[in-house]
Amino acid sequence: MIGLAARIHSALPQTQCTRCGYPDCAGYAQAVADGAANINQCPPGGAEGIARLAGLTGREPLPLDPQFGTEGPRAMAVIDEAWCIGCTLCLDACPTDAIVGINKRMHTVIEAHCTGCELCIPVCPVDCISLEVETPGRTGWQAWSDAQADAALQRYKLHGVHRRADRQQANEPTPAAAAEPQTADTRKRSIVEAALARARAASQRRPPAAKP
Repeated sequence: MIGLAARIHSALPQTQCTRCGYPDCAGYAQAVADGAANINQCPPGGAEGIARLAGLTGREPLPLDPQFGTEGPRAMAVIDEAWCIGCTLCLDACPTDAIVGINKRMHTVIEAHCTGCELCIPVCPVDCISLEVETPGRTGWQAWSDAQADAALQRYKLHGVHRRADRQQANEPTPAAAAEPQTADTRKRSIVEAALARARAASQRRPPAAKP
């Protein structure tokens, strides 16, 4: 028999946005099942999502708790390619690998895979990522679907596999690493600092805008 946490998890939109206060949808589902979290902490699920969880848990439906956000249309991340410095920080942050690109090269968002989680926004050092409304007039589960949720969950699982493999590879010692150890944070800072330096240099070379 499927446990309560698993049934709650299957009723969530799988955006993995962390707005509920937990690291992912599975964490929130387990907390709800354990009685440690309320059923009204998932903005992407909205009122319909709360009703789903109320039916599964036997609790009374509640309005969405505003401290976790508000119900709204689904958004999609958009990268301003002219300002992207290729730092790769957004690639790590995206839970569904909806952003593609390589170090020091422009990145872009695959629309079909973006859940609108917004996790890429705060990590961008040059603020080149914005959100565009994808479902005007439709919110919560009216702006999403079970099929999209299933696809997002599968991509999130693959994201976890890829990140674990990357961490394992990064932790494998090499002669250079043994001589000069670097943490992941140090490498990231070096990448960002170099990218920002290139961006500043490019900005200085840019001719001034013509006066009207």
